[in-house]
Amino acid sequence: MRKLVYYVAVTLDGRIAGPGGEYDFFPVGDERQSAAYSNWTNTLFPETVPTAYRAAIGLADAPNRHFDTVVMGLGAYRPALDAGITSPYAHLRQYVVSSTLEPDTDPAVTVVPGDPLALVRELKREDGAGPDVWLCGGGKLAGALLPELDELVIKNYPVVAGAGIPAFDGAFDPTVFDVAERTAFPNGVTLTHLTRR
Repeated sequence: MRKLVYYVAVTLDGRIAGPGGEYDFFPVGDERQSAAYSNWTNTLFPETVPTAYRAAIGLADAPNRHFDTVVMGLGAYRPALDAGITSPYAHLRQYVVSSTLEPDTDPAVTVVPGDPLALVRELKREDGAGPDVWLCGGGKLAGALLPELDELVIKNYPVVAGAGIPAFDGAFDPTVFDVAERTAFPNGVTLTHLTRR
């Protein structure tokens, strides 16, 4: 069965963005550190790079390694939409969970106005052992999908936001994950892969 994997950047205080959705405050280190970190993560997860940027960083023809589908909330979709990009991950099947987004925003994007748990359960049951499903964000959607989350890949940045969008925004529901692997980078970022216990 396919897995649902939450691959996301997080501050030390558990924020995936600032109060206004901003994420440009995440420190990436000096030019050399930033390039090494980006090359490593982009090589490992090339499909998480938006389509508009793939050619510029040499990933235009890179195959999807882990995911063939992305699920995101309106907050995660909004930055691309505001930039006039209606299909940010054209190399993936795209689902946006939103009760307010117009269903015909883009023919390559499926708007899901209802139950995200039903959507994810259906995606996980699809025939064949194909690539996994990437949960791109945001916090409310991650909170709603916690019962179906199989793995977390957390890029933890050495910064405290103080306020903003939490990685998980939902009911109190302690859910234990085990650390499968952890990699530290010279720019202070740690990437931790966790699996559901």
